[in-house]
Amino acid sequence: MAPQFVSDLHLDPGRPAATACFLRFLAGPARDGDQLFILGDLFEAWLGDDAADDHATAVMAALRDYAASGRTVGFLRGNRDFLVGPGFAAATGATLLADEALATVAGRRALLMHGDTLCTDDAAYQRYRAVVHRPAVRRAFLALPAALRRQLARSLRSRSQAANASKPAAIMDVSPAAVDAAMDRHGVGLLIHGHTHRPAIHRPAGAGNPGTRVVLGAWHEAGSVLRFAGTEPELVALPFA
Repeated sequence: MAPQFVSDLHLDPGRPAATACFLRFLAGPARDGDQLFILGDLFEAWLGDDAADDHATAVMAALRDYAASGRTVGFLRGNRDFLVGPGFAAATGATLLADEALATVAGRRALLMHGDTLCTDDAAYQRYRAVVHRPAVRRAFLALPAALRRQLARSLRSRSQAANASKPAAIMDVSPAAVDAAMDRHGVGLLIHGHTHRPAIHRPAGAGNPGTRVVLGAWHEAGSVLRFAGTEPELVALPFA
């Protein structure tokens, strides 16, 4: 059975409809397959495995139940939950994936990414990402009390929202050159990613066609799941209600 893919759920206690939809998905349609890949930003924020609240614990328990049914969960960290670590993996039964992960999907070699590293025109974001992903910076942040981490995260989020409001929309999308380079680097004809919140199935035409790129949808007004009908990708909406 072909795997299913989700990303950018941004689950948070303040968005109970999105969480309820994901829990229904795990208990039902997700079990139509034997693999689920979560390509980042499952949570609105993840401030360390030791800082999980009741809401996050309930989501992790549902993932654990899904994995315990004999299915597999692959988790690729996003820009909101890049601090997910081995504690999360142990609690959910998920396998943590590299930022650029390879998988066989519907008989094709596929590259899985969150997608933020493809947005190379957003130089300010890429500089920020390079800093917060430094091992020393991560260790220092995780050593802080959880309450202080939450306070710092709120401040950083406010600054990020203000900065993004003034950015042209185009620079927050992927760079075609970065997409081509990533697919060439891994020798794949299929790329699946999220991050941009611009769901689409791109099939460039003409000579030199790099292959198919699928952009997963964000769970804002409804859930969004990538499935495969045979070899064909299909983005399916899951109503919140």
